[in-house]
Amino acid sequence: MTCQHDLGSESAYTVDASRVTFGVGALREVADRLAPYAVRRVALVTDPRVRECLDDLGVHDSLTAAGFEVTVFDEVAVEPTDESLATAVAWAREARPDAFVSLGGGSVIDTAKIANLLATHDGELIDYVNAPIGGARAVPGPLKPHLACPTTSGTGSEVTGIAIFDLLSRHAKTGVSSPALRPTEAIVDPRVTATLPPAVVAASGLDVLCHALESLTARPFTARDAPVPATSRPASQGANPWSDLGCREALTLIGRHLRDAVAGDEQARHQMMWAATLAGIAFGNAGVHAPHAMAYAVAGRVRDYRPPGYPQEIPLVPHGFAVAVNAPAAFRFLAPTAPARHLLGAALLDPTLARELTAGQPVPMDALWADSPAVESRADEAGDAVAETLAALMRDVGAPNGLAGVGYTADDVPALVEGAAPQRRLLDNAPAPIHEDELASIFEQAVSIW
Repeated sequence: MTCQHDLGSESAYTVDASRVTFGVGALREVADRLAPYAVRRVALVTDPRVRECLDDLGVHDSLTAAGFEVTVFDEVAVEPTDESLATAVAWAREARPDAFVSLGGGSVIDTAKIANLLATHDGELIDYVNAPIGGARAVPGPLKPHLACPTTSGTGSEVTGIAIFDLLSRHAKTGVSSPALRPTEAIVDPRVTATLPPAVVAASGLDVLCHALESLTARPFTARDAPVPATSRPASQGANPWSDLGCREALTLIGRHLRDAVAGDEQARHQMMWAATLAGIAFGNAGVHAPHAMAYAVAGRVRDYRPPGYPQEIPLVPHGFAVAVNAPAAFRFLAPTAPARHLLGAALLDPTLARELTAGQPVPMDALWADSPAVESRADEAGDAVAETLAALMRDVGAPNGLAGVGYTADDVPALVEGAAPQRRLLDNAPAPIHEDELASIFEQAVSIW
């Protein structure tokens, strides 16, 4: 029998995810989850704020009670930079841990990923950074076990192979992406969201929203060339049936619960924690695109924005806000390439729109949705529908009003384009070509949202 394989366009996709333990009290399981890996010396990576709560969270005590030798690194920056990562890497190389436990938000988890990488394998950070900014060196082998314990309901970093940071010399964010960076296990305990300030819940929740909506509207995985060898398939494969499932459910949960979560409702915050994990698994297998690429420039070139609920010592644009301020304009621009998917995203977030498009019936799966006469008749409205739905949600949760809300003006557009244009890993995952001219147009429209 002869088997022939067409090495032209992609025809398959790969599903990767960390093992996930989710639920109230899950942090009590950290020591038990680590035990099977036969390790002794554990690096507990956290930040100064979470360090103050270690006794309440119980992770450190449970690890030491189980006989692990725990050494703590608590110098993670709110938004990591190449300099803050260098400090963590130097610490990890000296500590020589057998495993990592990260306890904190996405910045903590991403810092642990990079510390694990560069304490396990040779090279420097820039060697592994995505091209064209860095060398795009492949991670040469497995990393040490890493148990990720998120304390914010947003980044999804606990289930992805992506680590993001500010490259100070370029005034832009960039990152390292590899399946090898994906934490071995994610332990998600929604109790940790109880004391988060409203602005933090809003920013992280909007990050979840963009993870899901960008993955849902990314170019289809079949639009890529087939990888050679097959094992070189990237994490950002494009929209695929597996990622669609997580995106749909995450967007539904966000539409129902984000406003209440920001207002302090306990159960709504728990639901947002689950949405974050679902969206993390989805974008870890599909990839995000334009709003995230643009966000790297917005966060990297900040001048004097200091959001409530965050440390006030230095200016920063929280990642979720940096993404969201671009999102309405970006989705309005891209909607004509996939109007049904953009309408679907808007309808999942807005029950009123969903009822209009389905005559009160549940929103069907995408293939049926795209064939719906109501959807076909409103295809030209997709861009406005998704942009207006996002704007209403952002306004309700206190997000900044576009780029102007975080301190930029139209005069800053050329610099923002310069910072976003090199983010080809993300931009090439968009459903339409995006280069400097397109970025300039979207940034101009993003200066003010309402």
